[in-house]
Amino acid sequence: MVVHHRSIGAGLGALLAAGMTVSLAAGEIRLLNVSYDPTRELYQEVNAVFARQWEARTGDKVVFQQSHGGSGKQARAVIDGLPADVVTLALAYDIDMIAARGRLLPANWQRRLPHNSSPYTSTIVFLVRRGNPKGLKDWDDLARPGVEIVTANPRTSGGARWNYLAAWGYALKKLGNDPARAREFVSRLYGNVKVLDTGARGATTTFVQRGIGDVLITWENEAILSIKEAGADKFERVTPSVSILAEPPVAWVDRVVSRRGTAAVAKAYLEFLYTPEGQEIVARHHYRPRLESVAAKYAADFPKVELFTLDEVFGGWAAAQKTHFGEGGVFDQIQQARR
Repeated sequence: MVVHHRSIGAGLGALLAAGMTVSLAAGEIRLLNVSYDPTRELYQEVNAVFARQWEARTGDKVVFQQSHGGSGKQARAVIDGLPADVVTLALAYDIDMIAARGRLLPANWQRRLPHNSSPYTSTIVFLVRRGNPKGLKDWDDLARPGVEIVTANPRTSGGARWNYLAAWGYALKKLGNDPARAREFVSRLYGNVKVLDTGARGATTTFVQRGIGDVLITWENEAILSIKEAGADKFERVTPSVSILAEPPVAWVDRVVSRRGTAAVAKAYLEFLYTPEGQEIVARHHYRPRLESVAAKYAADFPKVELFTLDEVFGGWAAAQKTHFGEGGVFDQIQQARR
């Protein structure tokens, strides 16, 4: 069952009621995965495979519910009471907020699973229309006059924050590590944004289905999926020369799983993502797997690109959030200047 974020408000009471029940029937366990926008297809397959394995091993049937939306919105929903057994969000800052404000899991949650609790990675690329009519090859091209960009809003979408930071990091690298020049570049780029959607999947819909814009700034997996679904005769993926290493994290939510008795299955579910079979599913859904043997098998799907990390350039999520995305931060200032 997939629960879309726009239905959360109306369905929260029902979910809360359901979430308070450990079992649907004898030997049945309900697990709610609160995730970010583009992971619907990934977790539908993960859920089916894991449920089969868990039932074969334990005799218990796991019934999954999924909730998807902008990562920041999803984190706030969990803090406000959406009973997530696990959260699989776009960036560590959002889970940090669930720990700090909601007090629903420990502050050191990233140490509980390998790779800082990020079982796969991605990066930020461009999706353009077939033939690339505007000749968009790198970040510089997106800041040219006359280019219309579609992206998500960093205030609500984790993917959008990765988009913004990828552009900023590129500008720093190209412009002598000068923050003032990077800000001017990113301001010009966002001056070309035609639509700011609340989430990454909404931005994809605006670009692909509504036909708005010359270029979509998006997750690599979302670009590949769009081409796969719509056809290579309609869209092309453009990988810029430099981008950011995006590391979407996962965590079980201690207070929820403790109350509902789902700790063992929730932990096993997330650990499954690190197994060879889980990594294969990750790769098939166009996320970059951590396991080298699987990454080598799918290497053709993921062009080599110079990647920088968030910690290297921005000093971690707390610093990046405060400077760029907090109330009155640089992104707000850029948006105010556009008006």
